[in-house]
Amino acid sequence: MKFFKIIIFALCLSLLTATTYAAPAWQMPKAGKTFINNAAKQAYIKDYMTKFFNKEIPMTFEVPDKWTYEKILFNGVKVERLANPKQKKSARVALQLHGGGYVGHLSNWYRDFAIKQAVMIDAKEIYMVDYRVAPENIYPAALEDTVTAYRELLNRKIDPKNIIVFGDSAGGNLALAFATYLKENNLPQPAMLILVSPRTTFENNLPSRTENADRDLILGKFNKKMYSEVSKPKYAGDIPLNDPRLSPIYADLKNLPPTLIQIGGYELFVDDGIELIKKATADELNVTLSVYAGMSHDFSILLPQLDESVKSFIEIRNFVNLYCPAK
Repeated sequence: MKFFKIIIFALCLSLLTATTYAAPAWQMPKAGKTFINNAAKQAYIKDYMTKFFNKEIPMTFEVPDKWTYEKILFNGVKVERLANPKQKKSARVALQLHGGGYVGHLSNWYRDFAIKQAVMIDAKEIYMVDYRVAPENIYPAALEDTVTAYRELLNRKIDPKNIIVFGDSAGGNLALAFATYLKENNLPQPAMLILVSPRTTFENNLPSRTENADRDLILGKFNKKMYSEVSKPKYAGDIPLNDPRLSPIYADLKNLPPTLIQIGGYELFVDDGIELIKKATADELNVTLSVYAGMSHDFSILLPQLDESVKSFIEIRNFVNLYCPAK
């Protein structure tokens, strides 16, 4: 049976364990910042991202009051864990695969967002994989590290039916490669994939790669460093860019878990999401694609204060409740 829905919105070695008594944990807001028109919204995003790229907005991370934070090695793979003491009865566990073009390590921005991810899906804990990155480590380094981390979760008797995988940008690409690997090696799939602005092909021939180059204020020409990385991805090494291992729109997606795709209407990877849902639908994958109008790449992660971001959080919560009911 085919599932096809497009929603368009107008708008192990423990190295360190720390339990701090600091600020209260983030809570899901009912609404976010809105604007009188699209021009005002784009002006705000441009100003905010200018400050972000100039490092005028600090990348802070503070462990919430009574939460547990630890850095761990899973057979040599760097993993970080956050646990919410208020969710002792929850069986849900999140696995975060961060973005950054396969050249950026886990950062405080992603640690902070992991708290939001855990709260929005009522997870008792979230694991963040600080996988090896290019140019020192090319494919399949990040995939190998993710598989190693996942195997350890299974060794810890975590039911894969309770594992929610988050992947954004390159992390979304990694999540798809990871789920495909699990299928090919007869390993249990997680409950679902939550893909935010996923890069679904390493090729650069999709129309939005050029049409949105100026409109995407997060990954487009406005961000010269990452825009260059998209054009010439180091992680690929000598593998052809249309190889299914790098470009999952060419992979067999049959029998992958339910998948939610969220993309911004102005982002470089709009067509990545559209081509992914075409392929996923043809492969009879249970998939939902949501396009948030006027939004740039990874908007919900970098601009969580916006109303579109809040709506995306609510959508994620509803999707998780649908396919991974609370115990």
